[in-house]
Amino acid sequence: MPSQFIRSAAWAPTIALSWFWGLGFFYAIHVTLTYGWLGFLAFALPNATGLGLFGWVLGAPRRNLDAIVAAVQGPYALLFMGAQFFAVAITIFGFAAYAWLPLFGHDAAVGVIALALIACSIGHAVPLRGIRIIHSAALLVGLAASVILIAELPAHRDGWEVPLQAFDERFYGLVVPSLVGFLLGPWMDIQQWQRAVEIRRSGGSVRAAYGAGALLFLGLLTINALLAARAGLGTPVVASDGLSGAYAAVAQAVAREPATTAVTAAFVIWTAIAAATTIDSFYSATRWLGTSITARSNSPLLAFVPAGLVASPVWILAGALATAAAAIWANLSLLYLMMPFATLLVGAAACLVCETLGAKRRYDSVLTSMIGATACLIFVTGHLAPSWALLAIAPLIGLIGALPMIAQILGWRAPPPVEELIPAAERAPRAAPVPVAVDQTDAVASHGFDGHWFVLRLIPTYDDTNSVGNVYFANYVRWVGKARELFFNICMPNFDLKSTDFYVLTKSFHHDFRREAMEFEPVTVRISIASHNRKFVTLAHEIHSEVNGLLGRGEQSLMFVDTVHYRPLDIPRTIVEGFLPYWPKSSPHAVASDPSGIAPLGV
Repeated sequence: MPSQFIRSAAWAPTIALSWFWGLGFFYAIHVTLTYGWLGFLAFALPNATGLGLFGWVLGAPRRNLDAIVAAVQGPYALLFMGAQFFAVAITIFGFAAYAWLPLFGHDAAVGVIALALIACSIGHAVPLRGIRIIHSAALLVGLAASVILIAELPAHRDGWEVPLQAFDERFYGLVVPSLVGFLLGPWMDIQQWQRAVEIRRSGGSVRAAYGAGALLFLGLLTINALLAARAGLGTPVVASDGLSGAYAAVAQAVAREPATTAVTAAFVIWTAIAAATTIDSFYSATRWLGTSITARSNSPLLAFVPAGLVASPVWILAGALATAAAAIWANLSLLYLMMPFATLLVGAAACLVCETLGAKRRYDSVLTSMIGATACLIFVTGHLAPSWALLAIAPLIGLIGALPMIAQILGWRAPPPVEELIPAAERAPRAAPVPVAVDQTDAVASHGFDGHWFVLRLIPTYDDTNSVGNVYFANYVRWVGKARELFFNICMPNFDLKSTDFYVLTKSFHHDFRREAMEFEPVTVRISIASHNRKFVTLAHEIHSEVNGLLGRGEQSLMFVDTVHYRPLDIPRTIVEGFLPYWPKSSPHAVASDPSGIAPLGV
């Protein structure tokens, strides 16, 4: 039986390849030719170190990975989805703009789309442990292709050599963004979280797996640096901002030698493996995240859209394809798609790291996004100027949204919430429920809406009392049931028991008696939706007497089943549509409207 280290190291190929997307693949070529060997190391070492540190921190022996993932998946879903969007967009953009377009021209579009669909098919059909085996085999093929490239690619005719260093103001300005972006990058990548969970569940060591994966990833980057040195600078590609880049240098060198079929085939295989092993991992991890979130979601809107469709990564893939196509059309540089990992997303990523380390959550996704967008603008300004100071400060500004949680990790005392600064004696008490004033008419019963409460007014008679003279206890329950049925009838006037495909059942009922009512004492029954999840709705009720005040209150839980096998259902779509205006105000599905016009009180 293989040792734990061997089981862990077996994950290294898929870890390295899933992180070897366009950001690392083509930027390694560009940075080597633009800034020399020291420039390459300044890029590659933080990148590999960030990957290794992710596994080291997350793989601590006593760290409960399953519990952490369950806690962060929902709140940080926007971060994970955003990172996947940019990762796939970078992969497709780099693969098309800097590899296949220089070789095949615009006919390469079909091949790019086909490769993306094939990779997604693998991610859809094969579980992660199977993808690990596929990636191991793909790595061997890719390494063989890279050996052919290094050996057979003709050296640059001018004898151009990569200098030890060729630093400029942009390089110095990119040092801080590189450190921040690459150290936090793996935390944004749900692909790495999925792998860490699977490694732990399979009995492996997350630390050992990511240590080996980081070293292998550094080796893959070095291969591309050697290819860049072999190919030479070539003709720099000038982007729409007027700045040149050496991202396509290797593809240009391959295109200069059309007769060397083996070199062209090796380059196509090398780039295709790098792109496909990212896209299939993206599909698998994003569906894993989406399925987990929708399974725990309480949103009744899932009654409108199938959960599988909501969790599908196809939406992100389509957006990434469109973004990559727009970036190619606009002749943008790869750096603009890399930029969010050092600006827009760093605040949320830092909050995620702090929460993993034990900080109390103080994450505001809207605030961190706005601050991150500001950091993006500063970064672009510094890149175009150029200004090393603006480039260096941009990622630090992006981290401002995470300062409350960073302060907790560093042991600094965070400021108290605003409400704690107000003396207790001066805090406004919560308003107590106020009985609804009902217009008394000659009718024995009337009903309708008063805001979000459904109100039934009635007058008890001798028929409702017991031998002692007060209202019999069972009648209170009957009145609540009558109010509920009238509530349903107004919200769903077309409901028909003969044609419905679901039944509404009472799962539980609870009522606290406070006082008693007598005959001819006007009574008001009020019902509202107190809470809900995907399967159950809780209705709160109150019974008031015009003479004695509150008579009692309670709640009931409703469930929905199909009419054939009585199997529990999610809240049916017709229920959602009919009752949407009356969801609790705290619900994200509440409608800010006055429903009283639907059925005026007393009608």
